[in-house]
This record gives sequence, structure tokens and C-alpha cells, in this order.
Amino acid sequence: METASEGQKVATGEVARGFRKRDAFATGLGVLTATLGSAVGLGNIWKFPAMTGQNGGAAFIIVYLFCTLLVGLPVMMSEHMLGRRARKDAINTMRDLAPRRQPWWLIGAAGGLAAFLIMAFYSEVAGWVFAYVFKAASGSILSTDPATNSASFGALVSDPWQALLWQWIVLIWVGAIIMMGVSKGIERVTKKLLPLLFVLLIAVCVRSLTLDGAGEGIKFLFNPDFSKVTGPVVLAAMGLAFFKLSVGMGTMITYGSYFKEDQNIPATATKVMLADLTVSILAGLAIFPAVFALGFDVAAGPSLLFEIIPAVFASMPGGDFFVIIFFLLTAIAATGAMISIVEVPVAFLTEQFRLSRQTATLLTLGLLALVGAPAALSFSELSETSIFGKTFFDLYDYASSNILLPVGGLFICIFIGWVWGFDNVKRALSNDGALNNQGIVALFFTVVKYITPLLVLLVLLDGLNIL
Repeated sequence: METASEGQKVATGEVARGFRKRDAFATGLGVLTATLGSAVGLGNIWKFPAMTGQNGGAAFIIVYLFCTLLVGLPVMMSEHMLGRRARKDAINTMRDLAPRRQPWWLIGAAGGLAAFLIMAFYSEVAGWVFAYVFKAASGSILSTDPATNSASFGALVSDPWQALLWQWIVLIWVGAIIMMGVSKGIERVTKKLLPLLFVLLIAVCVRSLTLDGAGEGIKFLFNPDFSKVTGPVVLAAMGLAFFKLSVGMGTMITYGSYFKEDQNIPATATKVMLADLTVSILAGLAIFPAVFALGFDVAAGPSLLFEIIPAVFASMPGGDFFVIIFFLLTAIAATGAMISIVEVPVAFLTEQFRLSRQTATLLTLGLLALVGAPAALSFSELSETSIFGKTFFDLYDYASSNILLPVGGLFICIFIGWVWGFDNVKRALSNDGALNNQGIVALFFTVVKYITPLLVLLVLLDGLNIL
């Protein structure tokens, strides 16, 4: 049983293992920007617009919103309160909070593995984005012909040395931020980058909305056609809601462990969800009015970012300036997400093995460079190499997104609803009675115990091609 003095050490951020002072977020704003930075990523700028375009526009957005409320938000709140309660990394959080001898720490381990695999291929995609910032500045991607842009993109990803170089640049950039610590690194950087992202995104939106014919893009985003809503569309929306909020991979448990004791978790998670949705809508407003106005394919899918977007900007006055802004904001979005992903293994190494943050970061980066190299080379030297019929890039994506993330989210819900129980949830979400939010607590507990696990199970079965 935890003594008063031990509880005080946990509350002040000291780790029981050696009582070493544990870093934490310094301000409520820092909590919000860091958590939002984790949620906002390439999924907002790339995946959300692509899936919206492929699945009917406004109707998909409405379905996605409901899925976020029932899937993404409950799991995020669960992970936040578990992390804050234990004040440890994802694996040790589950080990410490679980009943004795029950192996719930495996859920933390699955999340850590998912985070590692995601970063192994996500860092390569981010490398393409970073490369495109420089390509945009040089004007080498400003062609109105998507085929020309496709060839340019193909030349980038098929060059093994460029692929590896840009991945390493991304890893070094993220590692430098992680090494500075939680408050001086993660919090300080995200507090500066997130407002800049919003400013740049709004600037691109204004330019896109002033184009002749932009109204069709606005109509596409906000005039729902529910005849487009089918079973596969709903499943796609649920999967996106789960993936985009960075749940199931240990990031929100880790960030929750840095929360202050008086942080209002329901309010913080809701603000993050709404801000994340706002960024996605703004990305849609930046992309679809221009796509419609200039006659490009709204359902281009994953090629939207690297082939269609440069052509769109090349077709508009001042496009050489706005394409730089667009890829710069995309790089910023990717940075916030990658920081949170890398922090998961770094936190584990520092707390489990008492490594310094610098040593843990360097070890993590070295392993990521080693494991990530096959993903980077999946479009060149290793394009003919496959495991279970998939390249390394696709295998990492499939194993993490389709298996590990939903498995982690599913068992987090089961743990909260059926093991940890209502009394612990009430204490955690009400800040030990300091918040008068009994209705929110009761609603959350009902959803996370009965509704969310069923929906996450559907995401898992769909990802495994069982449905």
C-alpha cells in the first residue's frame, strides 16, 4: 500500500526507482500543445484529406466525428489517467496498476512495439516531406502535370541514398528535441510549432478559398451526401479516428505521466480532439477548394500530397510561395507526432534501466535507423524483398496500424472497464474529488466499458480482413 510520503514523491514527479527527479510538463498550455502535437501529424494533412476525398466528403467527416467521440476520445482519456496515476512509462504503468501477477504490462509492451514500428516507416514519410520543403524552395516540383510530379516523387523514393539521408535527418532533428527533456524540449518546441502550424495552415486556406471555383470544394466538405455512407466507409472512419489521435501506442500514457495532478483530463482530451478535428478541416479547406477550382482528381488518395498538391499550387498565382508554406506546415505537423512516438521508448529506457535521457535517445535513434533502413529502401534496393507478401515499409505499417494499435486500445478499454473499475476511474477523472464532473465520469465509464471495446474490435477485425 502506498504511504503518504511515497504518494507525495509520485505527485512531485520523483521516480521510486532511485527517487530520481522526473521531468514533467510545466504548464497547462504545455500539456495541451504537446498532446495536440502528438495527435496532429501527417494523418491530418495527408491521410484525412485523402480518405475524405475517397469516401464522399462531408458525410465521411460526420461519421468520423461520431467515431472519434466513441473510439478515439475514450481511449485517449483512459491512457492519460493511467499514465498520470502511475507516473511511469507505458510498460511500467500497466505493470504497477494491474493486479499482482496479471501480465497487463504486455499491453504497454505492444504499444511500445507499435510506436517503434510506426516511427520506423513514419520517419521515412516525414523524410519525403522534409525533402519537399527544399524541393519547393528550389521550384523543382512546381509542375501543373501530376505525371511530372509523380516522376519527381518516384526519383526521390527510389534513390536509396536520398531515402536514407532524409530519414536520418528526420531522426536527428527529433532526437535533438527529445534530448532537451520534457519541459525544455518537448513542451517548449510544441508551444512554438503548433501556433505556427495554425498560422501557416490558415494562410494556405485563405489563398485556396479565393480561387475561382473554390465553392465546389467547400460544398464537398460541408454538404453531406449520406448515400455515400456504407459499412466500409464507417469502418474506415473508425480506423482513422483511432489512428489519428495517437492512441494504442503508449504515447498518451507516456504524456499522461507528465501531467500535473490538477490537470483536467476530460477537458484536456476534448480540447485536443476538437483542435485535431479543426486542423483536419482546415487541411481540407486548404486542399479541396483548390483541387476543385483547378480541375484535379478529388479522390486521388495517397498521391494527393506529393503529386497532386504541387500541381495544384503550380496552377495558381503565387503558388511558388504557398507550396513552400504548405510543405513547411506539413513538416511541423509530422514533427509533433514523431516527438511523442520516440518519447515512448526513451521514457522506458530511462526509467527501466536508469539511462540518461541523452543515452536513451541515442540508443533509440540508432535502433530506429537500423530497423527503419529496410522501410526506407523498400522502394529501391529492397523493393523485390517481401515478408508475408509485403515490403518492409508495408509490413511495419500493417503490423502496427492493423494489429498492435487496435489490440492495445481494446485491452486498455477492458482494463479500465473490467479490472481497474469505476472507483479508480472516478478518483482519476475527478482529480480525487476536486472536479464536480460525476456525470462525465459515469458517461465515460459506460462508453469505455461497453461501447468502445466493441467498436475497436470491429477496427481490429477489419484490419485483419475478417469482416
